[in-house]
Amino acid sequence: MQLLKTIGEKDNSRTYQTRKAARAIVSDNEGKIALLHVSKHHYYKLPGGGIEDGENKEDGLRRECLEEIGCEIEITGEVGIIQEYRHFPDGFNEDQESFCYTANVRGEKGSSHLEQGEIDDGFKSLWVTKEKAVELFKESNPDTYDGKFIVARDLRFVEEDLRN
Repeated sequence: MQLLKTIGEKDNSRTYQTRKAARAIVSDNEGKIALLHVSKHHYYKLPGGGIEDGENKEDGLRRECLEEIGCEIEITGEVGIIQEYRHFPDGFNEDQESFCYTANVRGEKGSSHLEQGEIDDGFKSLWVTKEKAVELFKESNPDTYDGKFIVARDLRFVEEDLRN
């Protein structure tokens, strides 16, 4: 998979916690893609998340999509990788590698099974065209440090997918 972008800069004087994550541009049979609106923090994101111990990227992505958008998916392709170097204000440093795939909904759309933190942040799924997703990312105004990374990352993924 090709590296599409690096967000932030690695500071070799810092110690980073490494995190691998998988995301997807999930299409339904109407050609719309799934987004999550993080209403408490004023931004949109693609479904996906961290890969747990013992999971491969694809299995982690399937689990995350089932949890966040209530859909089983069929992975159909690769979009690319985005490397993120996050330096949180509290001194925590994260080196996150996000792998993005394309996928189709398999079967019916179901209900999400969100974690409490996601519920508290106002996660709600919606289905929009890719062009509308680009607009929503550009209109996002995240009020959290990590939200700014998420929007830049996911906007780049969708723009890349539109090019191909």
